[in-house]
Amino acid sequence: MSKSMEQEKADANVSGELVFRLFNEIGIIAQLSTTRFERSLPYGMSRPQFSILNWFCRVDDQASPGRLAQAMEVTKGAITNSLKKLEAKNFITVSPDENSGRQKVVRLTPEGRRARDEAILCARPAFEQISQSLPAEALITLVPELEKIRKVLDESRI
Repeated sequence: MSKSMEQEKADANVSGELVFRLFNEIGIIAQLSTTRFERSLPYGMSRPQFSILNWFCRVDDQASPGRLAQAMEVTKGAITNSLKKLEAKNFITVSPDENSGRQKVVRLTPEGRRARDEAILCARPAFEQISQSLPAEALITLVPELEKIRKVLDESRI
């Protein structure tokens, strides 16, 4: 093996280890932040319910249950359970799709949008320590880089 091939292999190993460390840290951060976030949610809302409301605010005002299940990477049964709870709170509506006899359309209500916005406000104190520990410049640099990683993962779903 030539020196350059050995160096390429070593570089690939280092790169693979760095990517593992990156995702390991992201996983730990996700666990810790999710626990803090869930404790702050209003209206007895769960994180999956918040995620659905947040998806509507970020992506589209309406979707089929199947589209939501795919976006959340959960089963249709799991999404149906969350949708029933959100509908009971008047955060969404579920109605027959006018274009299909079997499909349903889920729509975000104004109350659902307000609940999502309130949940974000309620979570702020849970994350105060982060904003006090990291300078704004670090967050300004980190967030776009993490968004790039999320986009790569979103686009490469199998």
